[in-house]
Amino acid sequence: MDSKPGLRERKKERTRAAISDAAIALFLERGFAQVSTAEVAEAAEVSKRTLFAYFPAKEDLVVHRLADHETEAARVVRARQAGTTPVAALREHFLTGLRERDPITGLNDRPEIRSLVRMIFDAPPLVARMAQFKTVAERTLAQALRDTADAPEPTARLAAAQLVATQWALAQDNAERLAFGEPADDRYPGAVQDAEHGFALLRNGLTECGLAESEHTGA
Repeated sequence: MDSKPGLRERKKERTRAAISDAAIALFLERGFAQVSTAEVAEAAEVSKRTLFAYFPAKEDLVVHRLADHETEAARVVRARQAGTTPVAALREHFLTGLRERDPITGLNDRPEIRSLVRMIFDAPPLVARMAQFKTVAERTLAQALRDTADAPEPTARLAAAQLVATQWALAQDNAERLAFGEPADDRYPGAVQDAEHGFALLRNGLTECGLAESEHTGA
């Protein structure tokens, strides 16, 4: 008899992963719009009721793989070292992601990642769902700025919107280039240059709010 919460949770995660794997395989093969949730349930060998218990919407079958990143900017700001501004912490985190080819930066050209990104770009419901992802990122980052940098409203909200939008635009530029054939290694120098430019714009605009250091004090 399964009485251990840890074991139950692992079983749930395996079921969740199996359903998502089956769904994405079908979506990549036939297109997101052409596959029904009933077909996903059949391929994953679960009932539709079970499928919807794990994934309330069809789009969640894809986007859930990015769920940890919804609050990533907020976590980076909260975990930054003393004396490090939010902009500096987010800049360094993004540059590290580029070096490590983190898919969330758009700079990962593994075939399965490239195919997944292309599928998202081609499916309006997934594009719309990613916009919700962006909204959560902005809201949680704004709270982190209020809590850790004493940023008042509307400063925190407006700064969060700028920060998330910049990272989003940088990642999307990288992802679009790679989705249509450019190798990650070829794109890397340009991706770093664009990131440095984007964060310099943020730094110059947010210094007076106390959320970034001035150019004269370094990055």
